[in-house]
Amino acid sequence: MKRIVIVGASAAGLTAAETLRRRGWGGDLTLIGEEQHPPYDRPPLSKQILTGAWEPERATLRSPQDLARLEADLRLGQRATALDVEGGQVRLGDGESIGFDGLVIATGVAPRRLPDSELAGVHVLRTLDDALALRAALLTGARVVVVGAGFLGTEVATAARTMGLEVTVVEPEPVPVRRPFGDRIGTLVAGLHRDHGTRLRCGIPVRRLRGAGGRVTGVELGDGTTLSADVVVLALGSAPATGWLTGSGLRLGDGVMCDALCQAGPGIYAAGDVATWPNPHFGTRMRLEHRMNATEQAMAAAGNLLGDATPFAPVPYFWTDQYDTRIQAYGIFPPDADLRIVHGDPVDGQFAAAYGHHGRVVGVLGWNAPRQLRTLRRLVVERASWRAFTATPALRPETVN
Repeated sequence: MKRIVIVGASAAGLTAAETLRRRGWGGDLTLIGEEQHPPYDRPPLSKQILTGAWEPERATLRSPQDLARLEADLRLGQRATALDVEGGQVRLGDGESIGFDGLVIATGVAPRRLPDSELAGVHVLRTLDDALALRAALLTGARVVVVGAGFLGTEVATAARTMGLEVTVVEPEPVPVRRPFGDRIGTLVAGLHRDHGTRLRCGIPVRRLRGAGGRVTGVELGDGTTLSADVVVLALGSAPATGWLTGSGLRLGDGVMCDALCQAGPGIYAAGDVATWPNPHFGTRMRLEHRMNATEQAMAAAGNLLGDATPFAPVPYFWTDQYDTRIQAYGIFPPDADLRIVHGDPVDGQFAAAYGHHGRVVGVLGWNAPRQLRTLRRLVVERASWRAFTATPALRPETVN
């Protein structure tokens, strides 16, 4: 290979570039990023950047000197618009085409929206510019409605309440963070937010946004009520940013369809939020929007592009900060999994839980319990028997009440 192109200049794209250079690949390297900003970290956007605890520069992943040492053609503010697989060309928004022998796709995801989301006062949170615009709005708007109670929505609600604002969270599911963790943990998260003064309207869909004079004034719910709002934050999840790949011949579904090596086509690999692949460790296809996965998968994709041929089989790790609580997790959390507390008590605000599915320990979760969680992680790595685990006297679990 003479030239490798990486499309996407966030954590996954940057890591892929660094991995290639660290592995000794010395050919031409082009890193294309749609944003004008140099690569930055996204988790702080809904936490430290939003509250003002960090200046934006602190989220930058590498210094200008570090980026220069990559000896890469860094194309910031450029959007990829099409891919010609057979011709080995990436077309950019300005009409230029860049040839490649190897390609890493790391374009991430785009936030989902509602009709009328162009109203002033309606925000999404994906980019640094989004975070700065939302922070400015929060500084002037007293009434905040967050639509969606996943990780992003609950983190935004946490930040807004920390700033002393009136916050209501609307979620069609019965409890927050139900999809990743289920009803029991979701109920605890709901209680945490209520204890800090957040209003929750769970189990109710949003009907539409209401506005006047081009500015949002409220959120109309499925039960006919309307929540008045100065600021509305849409945290409805994200869709893989694959529109530019339409017609390329690559298989697209819930992201770029890859094999276990993260390969989407000859010489073409994908990494991070945009990639879906079969994880051999769990025997299931997955797509992860987690910060650690962006790094790990980018390293794997770059290595396999150079010929490693190693299946990517991670135990996913992710976390969320909610007020004075940090929830950390390893593994996967199927909706029909068994859940058991194995350390501590939810009443005390510190505990660790294990999830069993099809006879194996598939996930562990810590609620302000980092040390215990690190110990339990090995059960997921070793695919420990759920029956043997629950029968061990030293770790005999207690069912969450």
